Amino acid sequence: MKMKAPLKKLLAANPKLIHSEEKKVLSHVQRHDGDWMINTLMIEGCDAPFRYKRRKQYASLKGQLVNLTYYPCSETVAGIEMEVMKVVRVKLA
Repeated sequence: MKMKAPLKKLLAANPKLIHSEEKKVLSHVQRHDGDWMINTLMIEGCDAPFRYKRRKQYASLKGQLVNLTYYPCSETVAGIEMEVMKVVRVKLA
């Protein structure tokens, strides 16, 4: 996998970050949260949701191949702890 210099710097500065390339998006949901849009992606072969915020709504990524840079964390929903991937960077593959 050939990475560009800014991505190499980002990964070197943050050892907990994970970078994945050419992952297929099974579903993409966007919902309002105040002034922000919360985007949730479900990726083929992974049970955890990938989440990120944007200021405005974007075109759906469903069915697209994407490159993701993210870190795993956990979130408590209705008293149940869930694994969630916090996306730092998402780009079309």
